[in-house]
Amino acid sequence: MPDTPTPLQNCLLAALPGSVHERLFPRLKAVSLPLGKVLYEAGSTLRYVYFPTDAIVSLLYVTESGASAEISVVGNEGLIGVAAFMGGESTPSRAVVQSAGFAFRLSARRLRDEFNRHGEMLHLMLLYTQSLIAQMAQTAVCNRHHAIEQQLCRWLLLSLDRHAGNELVMTQGLIADMLGVRREGVTAAAGKIQKLGAIAYSRGRITVLDRPLLEALSCECYGVVKKETDRLLTYLPTRRATA
Repeated sequence: MPDTPTPLQNCLLAALPGSVHERLFPRLKAVSLPLGKVLYEAGSTLRYVYFPTDAIVSLLYVTESGASAEISVVGNEGLIGVAAFMGGESTPSRAVVQSAGFAFRLSARRLRDEFNRHGEMLHLMLLYTQSLIAQMAQTAVCNRHHAIEQQLCRWLLLSLDRHAGNELVMTQGLIADMLGVRREGVTAAAGKIQKLGAIAYSRGRITVLDRPLLEALSCECYGVVKKETDRLLTYLPTRRATA
């Protein structure tokens, strides 16, 4: 985790022209995002948006009973809070930090001002939003039709694409909330994947030992999401390519 994060560690911010950097960067504030922190709750007005540098944030839908399930995962490829520039100003999802790190915070008003200039930022934001919608749609299909083991593999791969290393630190309860399953289901699924040699799982740490195997164990949903993300977000570094 870098001691002094910079806005250029967020791929979307880095892709913007210098003129936009000059307007926005002085308005950005670096904030620490600890594991489990809630950036906003469903239905709340979005006062800020967040551009992660090395943190990973999950967007979850929460039912009246308190049950939840992840609909998308966001890292340094984009931002948290697309509703701020789409006109709604609030969202039915909750944003929770699934992997600790840093992000740069910007007021929603400043973001809208730049978006309404109809320049490069508008173009990139719309492409990013389209990729996010594609991920949400595929996640809904995956949660409905595929086994927990496949869902866990997909989720791990999407998280790794937004993470510098091959180890993820997160609690069993958080993983269960993301996948919308019981903790026992997570334990059983992780155990099966570990026995096959794809991961090592212990005390809230998941280390990926064999990424190609993990991809083979996943359903087609990971590949669909990655292909669409790579097609739309051409500013992403080539390190996101499949190993």
